[in-house]
Amino acid sequence: MTIRRPTSRPGAGPERSPDPVPVPAPDGARRSYPRRRRRYFAMMTLCLVLFVSAWAFVRLWSVPVAVGMCVVAMVIPPCAAIVGNRRERDDRWWDEDGNGNSRGG
Repeated sequence: MTIRRPTSRPGAGPERSPDPVPVPAPDGARRSYPRRRRRYFAMMTLCLVLFVSAWAFVRLWSVPVAVGMCVVAMVIPPCAAIVGNRRERDDRWWDEDGNGNSRGG
């Protein structure tokens, strides 16, 4: 017994739309993305420095201070994600046209 696989026919599957044409970003958007990335990585570096230093050498002098440093380090990653994704004044967002007007309803 032979099992035959269906052959693909033109028009049988979902049609693919052509790739969208990239729209060049305004100058402000080109500057804001690296700025947001620097802020995010600075905050995450601070988080790692606090965490590693708390348990590498601060705990030798004061365990409560080391725990407090870890609590502060625990709060930084969500704040870094918010700061890294925050829209700046000159950014075009996904639902806007070139004039800053929202598309759709």
